[in-house]
Amino acid sequence: MNVRRRHISGIAVTAAAAVGLGTLSACSSDSSAAGNTDKFDVVASFYPMQYLAEQIGGDHVNVTTLTEPGQEPHDLELSAKQTAQMGEADAVLYLKTLQPAVDEAVGQADVKTKIDAATLTKLEDHGSVEHDHGHDHGGEEHAAEEHSEEAHSEEEEHALDPHVWLDPVKYAEIAEGVATAFEKADPDNAADYRKNADALTKKLADLNTAYKDGLANTDTKVFFTNHAAFGYLAERYGLTQEAINGLDPESEPSPARIKELQDEAKADGVTTVFYETLVSDKTAKTLAKDAGLKTDVLDPLEGITDKSKGDDYIAVMESNLKALEAALGAK
Repeated sequence: MNVRRRHISGIAVTAAAAVGLGTLSACSSDSSAAGNTDKFDVVASFYPMQYLAEQIGGDHVNVTTLTEPGQEPHDLELSAKQTAQMGEADAVLYLKTLQPAVDEAVGQADVKTKIDAATLTKLEDHGSVEHDHGHDHGGEEHAAEEHSEEAHSEEEEHALDPHVWLDPVKYAEIAEGVATAFEKADPDNAADYRKNADALTKKLADLNTAYKDGLANTDTKVFFTNHAAFGYLAERYGLTQEAINGLDPESEPSPARIKELQDEAKADGVTTVFYETLVSDKTAKTLAKDAGLKTDVLDPLEGITDKSKGDDYIAVMESNLKALEAALGAK
């Protein structure tokens, strides 16, 4: 159960005030306007969902968010007012399993259009950090044995990784699904939703091309991060993510783990340890100092703050690409 909790926590932090960004751009965090406006009222659970709603909905939508900038989405508790307002919205857009309180409220809310982003693309199991680093249960045979014994608790062992928005291709798949849902729910404006969605998916396709080209030829394919937020991104572009703290950005790695990372940095030509703007950089900086590495920011889009290198999803992802190119020695 621990592993699952850690996994979701890491995911959630990744997603965290991600909302902050949209809050600045569209609707302010005042959820008093969540429903009953003359626009198509959409409640988004956290920033990556909010960004999609704003980009696709354009002038026709009124978007509000449930997660304030800086809030940890997984532990979000909804007020009675927020829950009631959800029931007044025309649509709710969320990512199931990321925020249990939201899942529960959505289940109870009388909202005609409920859009679960997790159903619009394929989520994958990127495993726990122990499995990622080969610390399995004593070999494949034993692991297979355990797998059959514990199939029932597989979800607890490894929750599916919801960090899909950090892969532009998967994010575009979700955008397509959101557009289709908007078109169906608000047919009067369907043509505009389709046009806006096409413009967004073009931006995401360009972003994907920039990543593919920028990371195609590098000195190393391995990067160190504070926690395991970038599994989809690494998989998409042929990279290997090594997380200092695994799935929980607040945990302290063991001395053995630090030693392992130091050895790996030498073996794989790793130059940089990445940390996040909204999570303590203490561990990353300690590892970097001990191993003679640099540090830089790789932003899982938890939210836009004064420290963010960009003011929306695309800008921050472009900044992440520059940081990866520098760290990996892109040609």
